[in-house]
Amino acid sequence: MKKITVLGVTGSIGQQTVDVVVHHRDEFEIVAMSAGRNIDALEEIMKQLNVSHICVQNKEDKEYLENKYKDCHFYYGQDGLMTIATLPEVEIVLNAIVGFAGLLPTMEAIKAHKDIALANKETLVVAGHLICPLVKEYQVALLPVDSEHSAIFQSMNGENHQDISKIILTASGGSFRDRTRDELADVTVEQALKHPNWSMGAKITIDSATLFNKGLEVMEARWLFNVDYDDIEVLIHPESIVHSMVEYQDTSVIAQLGTPDMRLPIQYALTYPRRQPLINGQRLSLNDVGSLHFYKPDLKRFHALALAYEAGRQGGSMPCVLNGANEQANSLFLNGRIRFLDIERLVEDAMRAHEWVDHPTLEQLLEIDQWARDFVLKRVGED
Repeated sequence: MKKITVLGVTGSIGQQTVDVVVHHRDEFEIVAMSAGRNIDALEEIMKQLNVSHICVQNKEDKEYLENKYKDCHFYYGQDGLMTIATLPEVEIVLNAIVGFAGLLPTMEAIKAHKDIALANKETLVVAGHLICPLVKEYQVALLPVDSEHSAIFQSMNGENHQDISKIILTASGGSFRDRTRDELADVTVEQALKHPNWSMGAKITIDSATLFNKGLEVMEARWLFNVDYDDIEVLIHPESIVHSMVEYQDTSVIAQLGTPDMRLPIQYALTYPRRQPLINGQRLSLNDVGSLHFYKPDLKRFHALALAYEAGRQGGSMPCVLNGANEQANSLFLNGRIRFLDIERLVEDAMRAHEWVDHPTLEQLLEIDQWARDFVLKRVGED
């Protein structure tokens, strides 16, 4: 019985993790979980699973819950996240928190010798130079949960890393893949949230529409698989059937295919190196799909991806700036405070204004992240 902490249990990845665990109760047990402010969703999950340790974002929610549920241990805030990520009985921490907030719990879990199933790509985007040495020092597993990185991980199984020629990350293209840049100027939040293939949270869905999400995945892949940016290619693949590919020096290309279902990479990270039946999973029928399409993204149309490559290649503190500015701009767009194309403009402005740091410490990253958010707010007059 593998004992799990799930960080971000009320989000899309978290709830699909619960589904996997419910269907494999003889394999997994969630002993701790965290939620943000969606207490209604949390209580629904508590009805399905008997979880002993629960962390929420606010003290008021913690007090409400501990008065209502006497048999659970409740925590709140960052300290609470780090507590449930380092519980002695936990074997693996599945981090599905969205954004920079997932970094500190990941670091503490690694130091507590917990394996990491990582859906929080920002951990590596911002602090890959700190996380990867920790993984090696504490000899823990770092298992990707993103569908693209899981596909790469599966396509590399049994292969020699030195034989890799390049990694090919596929992208759905998001909600606006068929629109011209001029047509993006006045798109609405509601339109941006209508992803054609995947069911995801609001922040990631907007990131998918701008292609910032794919840019973050490029940076994550650089650290997960120790490859140069010149060897990471992005292709738009509207069907989302080929989840990513690896090309080898002998020209072979190995890919992982499947219907769009995030439960598959979640379950694979939890069962690795074994595989289990995916309950209620839809099997892929290439006969029904008929044809698959691939094309290069237009970096002038989706400037966010170009900014991500730039930030990644520059390294140091620049990925932290890009991520922090994007998180803030994304939130402003979701709240109707800025227009869609303002997101990438504000991120680029923050990158140009930033005084670059070569090898930032954790303390510096915390300061730089806050600086980037403050910069965006000041630029739109909301400081």
